[in-house]
Amino acid sequence: MSATIELRVFERGDDSLVEDAWALKERIRREEGVLRQRRGFFTDAYRRSTTYALVERDLDGENLVGFASVRRDGYILFLAVAPEHRGEGYGKHLVAEVADDYGAVTCHARTTNRSAVAFYEGIGFEIVRRVDDYYEDRGDAYYLKLGEESLSEKLSRFIRR
Repeated sequence: MSATIELRVFERGDDSLVEDAWALKERIRREEGVLRQRRGFFTDAYRRSTTYALVERDLDGENLVGFASVRRDGYILFLAVAPEHRGEGYGKHLVAEVADDYGAVTCHARTTNRSAVAFYEGIGFEIVRRVDDYYEDRGDAYYLKLGEESLSEKLSRFIRR
């Protein structure tokens, strides 16, 4: 079965994929214990952000592969890729699209979420600072920023792949 994955951009206020995004986020939360936002917070933040979504189309319909929801200042609120699609470059692709549209890209990641921190550092993000008690459950976070010098280099390398 052949599938096509396409990028779709949903502007602020367009909640066409909010239910699919919530379902993917909740699946990851159940399986990995991360992305613990409450539904009200998630849906409100999603609706106020621009969302970049990778959607797989096949003979059975459409499935959300991953998404990044971004504030107006380039801050990534949510980044999620379905576990079965990780390692295929989709997270990098989403971040590259965000970086292409915003001057600076930042985010937070739980200090205990080693795979997320490694992912972000691997594509050029730098830890700016640690924020204690950042999350509602009092979990600590790193505030990360995509390095200015590495931005164009990382995007160029991604595009050449």
